[in-house]
Amino acid sequence: MAVKRLKKRSEVKREDTWAIEDLYQDDAAWEADFEKLKEKIPKLLEYRGRLGEGADVLLSMQRLFDELNMLAEKVYVYAGQKLHEDTDCGRYQNLSNRAQGLLVQLSEAGAYIEPEILGLPEGTMEKFLEENQELLVYRQYFENMIRQKEHVLDGEREALLAAAGEISEGPKDIFTMFNNADLRFPVIEGEDGEPVEVTHGRFIMLLQSKERKVRKAAFEALYETYGAYRNTLAAAYRANVKQEAFFAKVRGYGSDLEAALSKSNIPVAVYENLIEAVHEYLPQLHRYVELRRRLLGVEELHMYDLYVPIVQKVEEKIPFAQAKEMVLEGLKPMGEEYGKLLQEGFSSRWIDVYENQGKRSGAYSWGAYGTHPYVLLNYQENLNNVFTLAHEMGHALHSWYSDATQPYIYAGYKIFVAEVASTCNEALLIHHLMEHTKDAKQKAYLINYFLEQFRTTLFRQTMFAEFEKITHQMQEQKETLTADKLCEVYYHLNREYFGDKICIDQQIELEWARIPHFYTPFYVYQYATGFSAAIALSKKILEEGEAAVEDYKRFLRGGSSKYPLELLKVAGVDMEQKKPVEDALRVFVQYLDEMEKLMGYDKI
Repeated sequence: MAVKRLKKRSEVKREDTWAIEDLYQDDAAWEADFEKLKEKIPKLLEYRGRLGEGADVLLSMQRLFDELNMLAEKVYVYAGQKLHEDTDCGRYQNLSNRAQGLLVQLSEAGAYIEPEILGLPEGTMEKFLEENQELLVYRQYFENMIRQKEHVLDGEREALLAAAGEISEGPKDIFTMFNNADLRFPVIEGEDGEPVEVTHGRFIMLLQSKERKVRKAAFEALYETYGAYRNTLAAAYRANVKQEAFFAKVRGYGSDLEAALSKSNIPVAVYENLIEAVHEYLPQLHRYVELRRRLLGVEELHMYDLYVPIVQKVEEKIPFAQAKEMVLEGLKPMGEEYGKLLQEGFSSRWIDVYENQGKRSGAYSWGAYGTHPYVLLNYQENLNNVFTLAHEMGHALHSWYSDATQPYIYAGYKIFVAEVASTCNEALLIHHLMEHTKDAKQKAYLINYFLEQFRTTLFRQTMFAEFEKITHQMQEQKETLTADKLCEVYYHLNREYFGDKICIDQQIELEWARIPHFYTPFYVYQYATGFSAAIALSKKILEEGEAAVEDYKRFLRGGSSKYPLELLKVAGVDMEQKKPVEDALRVFVQYLDEMEKLMGYDKI
């Protein structure tokens, strides 16, 4: 039997590839811009020490800095996307490395800008803005910089902290190398009796196995391995919490949580409101856990039963052409303009569709200012990949609207709002599919897909966020974060979140030890807030129609011209209140009610 092999990049049909020529016609054009950028970077240094001379000098520097950054972005994105077409290609490995090196040079050349601006005497910036109206476009950028001035130290101490910055990456580096390079998990018996090595990549797949003994074996193998290194991993986590607390303290923040949220001007209340709102709805998660137990037909549900599908997937091959039509139909509530842009993306080769030899795995949306966005897929003909298409086109059109409206300085949007547009698209698509399917099995599968999105994103990421909050507070109160204490906190949170309808296996107390995001403190909460905002916005769009769509598009056009919370208020969502999270959780309850009815259960 002939082995079905992946196509080489050269064998992929042109219409299934992205129009990379819209960035650069060929490598020669890229080389020309690379050399141009290389020659121009030193010109930025001509302004060093001169930013206080006057408004015209500051404007001239800022325009040059924007020009260089735009060019650098284009050079970097082209090299990166060409490499992602075929990661085995030595030519594009080289181009990508060269582009990265040039970005470092630009960063080093511009390192003086922020300290010099912050060093200007009080009132100077306002004077400059009055003297030259063309500087006004940068007001938000300067204000955001100056907003954090009280937490910026003098030059000598800033230099010392910068030098310490590399050392502060130590705990994260140690965990990353240990977790990815050194850690090895046991071999277990797979579904067909064949030996299977447990790996990071296979773990969730094994937890989705229809064979319970496989799920249990994978769960125990993974956590027994982490358990053997619990004290080492506690030391790494403790060291990371300590370094974060140190930098927050020396910069004059009230806590390391406050310091982390300050970067995007997010009040601590947003973090606390998220946790409080989710706690109020934990009984509904317990309901879902009990429904899962019943549908799996087990007497006692375990932590290793949380990922196995409870509704069998309806096997239906969905060609890419059909997937595009499904997304266009599902996103009709977004209006004619949005639909035309989607169609333009589909027909003008914004998307690199199929897997080929050496192609980067996964999916993303990327691009450079001044050209349309791009989407990388590795499309498989199933429903999950249709949702991936809707998700990535959400990111792409967010970028399109932002780039088309904002000057370069504000075109990029912040992480806090990055997942809103993508998740909103998914929510609209799933609503459309559920409204139009007559197959009860298909409807149950769709609802469970969405319920799992809630469980893994809104509930689970909030639990992670609460773990971080508790353990960082323990450090602030001078408690030693031993492995036993970390396990105790984490086990208790699992009991609280998942309830008494499930056996909280002792091994789950070690899950904290395998979460890489904990080494970027207070990051994960943004997945939960972004998801909540997206669900609230999709509900608003479906209920209010055109007026809500116009508000939403104003948000998409905003880029980073306002702080994230202000932008979401433009769309009609106030994340400083609990309401958007509560609205999202009410959607969870509605779908849970529907799932129970569909599966023939009275309300649990």
